[in-house]
Amino acid sequence: MKIPELQQEILRLKKEQDVCILAHSYQTREITEVADFTGDSFALSVEASKVKNKTVIMCGVRFMAETVKLLSPEKTVYLANATAGCPMAEQMDKEMISRFKVQNPSYTVVAYINTTTDLKTVCDVCVTSSSAVKIVKKLEAKDILFIPDCNLGSFVAKNVPEKNIKTLQGGCPIHAAVPYSAVEQARRLHPDALLLVHPECVPKVAEAADYVGSTKGIIDYAMNSKAKEFIIGTEIAIASYLAYECPDKKFYTLSKELICPNMKATTLVDVYNTLKGCGGEEMLLDDETMTKARVCIDKMIELG
Repeated sequence: MKIPELQQEILRLKKEQDVCILAHSYQTREITEVADFTGDSFALSVEASKVKNKTVIMCGVRFMAETVKLLSPEKTVYLANATAGCPMAEQMDKEMISRFKVQNPSYTVVAYINTTTDLKTVCDVCVTSSSAVKIVKKLEAKDILFIPDCNLGSFVAKNVPEKNIKTLQGGCPIHAAVPYSAVEQARRLHPDALLLVHPECVPKVAEAADYVGSTKGIIDYAMNSKAKEFIIGTEIAIASYLAYECPDKKFYTLSKELICPNMKATTLVDVYNTLKGCGGEEMLLDDETMTKARVCIDKMIELG
């Protein structure tokens, strides 16, 4: 089956079965074209909680599908490709953080949304890359442990200097691997372009940018800016997406290494097989885990 034919069959099946398809912004274009919603992980979870569909397919990575289930426990949620994980989300476990909390009782633990549900059960509040600064500012505690991304944590610390923010060694291996030399080269090649980067990049790269923000923040900035050229410092799918959306502007990738293999693991065939009942993995979380993990999610909703 060719791609357009497969897409038409997916659209037919999802309508027939009353299924909502979610696609993270890093997914390939042929997948986003058949999705009901495309965006950041938490925004997708919120959209899923609003729809009437009883079944949801997440085209993204495992923690995203888990978050959908947390916000919509009554729905059947599938991860389209069971192998799609997130190295950052799996870097720390709840035993490690529980020990830290016992040894450092004054600290409030702030967890990036890019964490497992199991880890969220021992965290105090969750944040997204777009809400992290705002939420940390609102917290009563002065001592903050920000996990797992130390680069995002550094970005928050820079913007909330009144807090004592501690980080542990962790983060996105894809964003963190972008060297400052990539910035120098991109600036030389595209001197008129604005540099937009994700705060998961190392501080030196982020500090050199014209704008630092979440995936949605980068997209919105580029689409609304009067500038005509941009260097995109996040997963290369975003530069591609923006090129389609803004044909009158030019978009360059900061590094050709900005490719997330886990995000690219999901294929259109995976979506089709999930709809056919011969693929994907259903997200099954026990009630106790969901109840405990929802505490930090609810706190994020309250403050964000």
